[in-house]
Amino acid sequence: MNDTEVTVVGNVVDSPRRVRLENSAVTNFRMASTARRYDSGKQEFVDAGTLWVDVEAWGELGGNVARSISKGDPVIVRGTLTTRSWESEAGRRSAPQIRATAVGPNLARGWSDFHRPARPAQAVGQETGAVPESEPTPEDEQSARALADEFTGGDYGSGSGPLYEVDSEDSSLEPARV
Repeated sequence: MNDTEVTVVGNVVDSPRRVRLENSAVTNFRMASTARRYDSGKQEFVDAGTLWVDVEAWGELGGNVARSISKGDPVIVRGTLTTRSWESEAGRRSAPQIRATAVGPNLARGWSDFHRPARPAQAVGQETGAVPESEPTPEDEQSARALADEFTGGDYGSGSGPLYEVDSEDSSLEPARV
C-alpha cells in the first residue's frame, strides 16, 4: 500500500462530534497547525502558513477522543492523509483529511491525566457478551462523509480569509459531546 502516513501537531478548532453509524461510530474534528519561525530582523517568532485539516477517528479511538479532546486543546494526530472531495454551488471542492490511528494531548503545552478503561475479567472459555465496534464498512464511511458535508454545509465558504481564528492561549474550552 502507498498510504501517506503523517503526524500533525496543532490545536483543535471545533468541538469533536461523535456519530454512531449502523456498524461502528466515528468522531470528527478540525485542527489547525501553524508553522512558526524566528525572524532575526524583528528579533521575534512570527507565524508562517497554517494547515487546516479535518480528522476522523473510528471505533474505540473515536470514543476516547470524544471523551478527552475539546476545542482549543493542543494535540498530536497520527494517521493516513487523504483528500476529501465534494460538489458545492461553487463547484468541485476538496480538503485534506486524516484518518487517525493515534490522537493525544501535546504535553509540551501542558499536562494530562491518562485513564485506561477497565477491562472486565474474563473466565476461561466464557464470553463477556460485549460486542466490540468493528472496522467501518464502506457504507459507514459514506454515511460519515455525508454527515460531515451536512455539518460544514457542503462547503467551507469562499474568500481567502481563514476559516477559523484560533489563539490557543485565549480559547475557551468546550466539552466534547458524547
